[in-house]
Amino acid sequence: MKAKCFLDENKEPAFAYGVGIMGARLLASMYVVLPMEQCREKCSLLEREIFKILKIMANINGLSNFSKIFGSLPNDNTTVKTHLKPQDFFRRGRKMKSLYQQQRRFLLLNVNYLRRLFFSDQSRISKKGDPSMKWPSPSSSPLSNTRPHPTPTSGFSQNKISIISNLLKDPAITSSLSFESALDQTRVDPDPDLVQAIFERFDSSPKLLHNLFLWAEKKPGFESSATLFNSMINILGKARKFEDAWTLVLDRIDVGKEDSNLVSVNTFIILIRRYARAGMTQPAIRTFEFASCLDKICSSNDKSNLFEIILDSLCKEGHVGVASEYFSRKKETDLCWVPSIKVYNMLLNGWLRLRKLKHAEKLWLDMKKNGVSPSVVSYGTLIEGYCTMRRVERAMELVDEMKGVGIQPNLKVYNPIIDALGEAGRLKDALVMMGRVLFCELSPDISTYNSLVKGYCKSKDLAGASKILKMMISRGCIPTTTTYNYFFRYFLKFRKIEEAMNLYTKIIQSGHTPDRLTYQVLLKLLCEEERLDLAVQVSKEMMVRGYDRDLASSTMLVHLLCKMHRFEDAFREFEDMIQRGLAPQYLTFQRMNDELKKRGMTKMASKLCGIMSSIHSSKKLPNTYGGDEDSSQARRTSIRQLSDMLKTCNDPRELVKHRFLSENAVSRAGQLIEIIKKRAKETSMNS
Repeated sequence: MKAKCFLDENKEPAFAYGVGIMGARLLASMYVVLPMEQCREKCSLLEREIFKILKIMANINGLSNFSKIFGSLPNDNTTVKTHLKPQDFFRRGRKMKSLYQQQRRFLLLNVNYLRRLFFSDQSRISKKGDPSMKWPSPSSSPLSNTRPHPTPTSGFSQNKISIISNLLKDPAITSSLSFESALDQTRVDPDPDLVQAIFERFDSSPKLLHNLFLWAEKKPGFESSATLFNSMINILGKARKFEDAWTLVLDRIDVGKEDSNLVSVNTFIILIRRYARAGMTQPAIRTFEFASCLDKICSSNDKSNLFEIILDSLCKEGHVGVASEYFSRKKETDLCWVPSIKVYNMLLNGWLRLRKLKHAEKLWLDMKKNGVSPSVVSYGTLIEGYCTMRRVERAMELVDEMKGVGIQPNLKVYNPIIDALGEAGRLKDALVMMGRVLFCELSPDISTYNSLVKGYCKSKDLAGASKILKMMISRGCIPTTTTYNYFFRYFLKFRKIEEAMNLYTKIIQSGHTPDRLTYQVLLKLLCEEERLDLAVQVSKEMMVRGYDRDLASSTMLVHLLCKMHRFEDAFREFEDMIQRGLAPQYLTFQRMNDELKKRGMTKMASKLCGIMSSIHSSKKLPNTYGGDEDSSQARRTSIRQLSDMLKTCNDPRELVKHRFLSENAVSRAGQLIEIIKKRAKETSMNS
């Protein structure tokens, strides 16, 4: 193959200079993602063109010693061969860089360092007990988004938080009246900042926090803020205490009241999102319609924003059909309304999250038919959807398509492709795509690196993941808690307690704050390995750092305590869950109750039943801990029969006849056998 020059010396200087920079970056990116042998082949094809560009740049800038620096150019009529080794090219390139200090530097990447970074066999994290890894401090870069536990402000003291926190943890307080009486005895004067700090510390105890809020409002001089009020509404909505939430809203929505300003559009946004999260779509729509009738919302632009919120909330929670129907109704009733590209993007994202590709593609065509041009967000949403459904090749085609219509891809477009390639184990392709990002002069962000870390961890390559971690630190991108959580999940999968606790200690010492997921993964690992001492220690540190134990964490601890025959401690934890407003799973109660009865602890079992009867819980849960062996065996037999039928039956109409074959299959088969036996007996008697 002969190389054809695409530039001559008559081209304008700015263009030649820009292409020179691109060529150097292209070679540098190849060094990042390709082995040395492939680099040499690729470089041989580009060598002539970049030499030509550099020579043009030398003539523009009056360089007379070009040949001394770079050598002679190969004959134009000969096939291009490896004239210079890649190392020689970049070494000579660094010499030329010093001659262009008054201009932009065109050799931006240290290639040898990047090759060591990507292809080194050393891994610091994979070494047990290696203290040489320098974990970055969160304050060393503005890119860090770790969220430590909030510290008290000057408006209140830590002592006041401790006093109220101890009351919230006190198991002796069982009613609202006793709680308010105990709060009065503390003689603490509440203020919004103090109550907000308590809310952030005990966000999983809705009943007690509601009582605290009502008690604070009764105190003279207490004026709630809009932020505190919305936090209370969010806590109640999260616990599905919508009746209590609406009571607070309606009491303050009257125009004549002093605290009517507490109810804002953000209040209704919280309610709408919580209704959608709970699967209550019609109450969410009625909340939107109620809010749209209020004067303070109708008189501003909040009504249109609220409509987008209701569609976004429904789509994100999987109720895209309801959102699409409401969207169509809006177009039919309001002929003057023109849907924005933002509305289409929400519906498009919703269908793709449900993996309804046909609906998404139909909406894409309707959007173009209605004259709405797709934006970079639209393309990014569709590309992410294809990547989620493991159609990466189609996603790459869309990147070329959007370039063809003049839309430049950004990191939001490239990141899903890198993530999908990592998920599929195509890590070399993911690194090639990252080189493409660098070539486009885009700086990889935390999401890009997290996708690579996740891909390496899922591929059981801890060394590769640690190399990506070192690379992002060297480039000034500080790892977040999400980055470290991928390592913790790897340790959970392979039961590596020592490595997990070592990493946990290191990130604490470096100033990072683990999030709730970190503690949940650690607790799950320790509980599965029956390390009760470490589990209790991590649980205590979780509380100290401001994360109240949620339902998952408390349930794991109760099961571990029962497994270790620590029934008194398990009972106290179970009782504490109810005290904090958490409804334990019925399976947890059933397992504890059975174990207590087996060991003759009837008093504790009776007390446990009394506590459980005071709360609402569902008994329609999977039979995880045994019990009904007959129904379980019948279910397995039914599944086997259905599997055999699917293997042998070729007629879809026959499958339709058996679509109800499930739990009742065995009982119906038993009835049929009894009928056959009865008829056979009657026949034998008649004969």
